[in-house]
Amino acid sequence: MRTTIRLGDALLREAKARAALQGSSLNEFIEEAVRTALLRTPTPPPPPPLPLFGGGALRPGVSLDSGAALLELMEQDERPR
Repeated sequence: MRTTIRLGDALLREAKARAALQGSSLNEFIEEAVRTALLRTPTPPPPPPLPLFGGGALRPGVSLDSGAALLELMEQDERPR
């Protein structure tokens, strides 16, 4: 893939010189630098678990597989007794 990047003059000169010392092209040098930077970047930690309220478990008979059934249960909880 082809793209355009902007580098400061001093950085470009240094990158060209380092690529020449390694016997590689500027393109190869930049590709390797980006690849190395991506490998060093840590992946973000997983999000914390969602907090549980009211005992920490589902009510008996509640299935999270049916949105309609959950809505019906929530509406029952809101009705006056």
